[in-house]
Amino acid sequence: MLQPREFRLLEYLMRNAGQVVTRTMLLEKVWDYHFDPQTNVIDVHISRLRSKIDKGFERPLLHTIRGAGYMIRDGLR
Repeated sequence: MLQPREFRLLEYLMRNAGQVVTRTMLLEKVWDYHFDPQTNVIDVHISRLRSKIDKGFERPLLHTIRGAGYMIRDGLR
């Protein structure tokens, strides 16, 4: 079961499926924070979300785009 913040995170990523979503965008849109480079809140929540939505499936939906952010996309692309 997703926690409320995980649900908001997933919803935002899904609304922007196929597009890179930056950490700054997530902090501002999901947490209502201004960018804080010291926080690991996104890393923690992405990890938890990944373990819930990708576990047991051959191809992940949630992808890290190195140096850019995160993206939801199907594993076929």
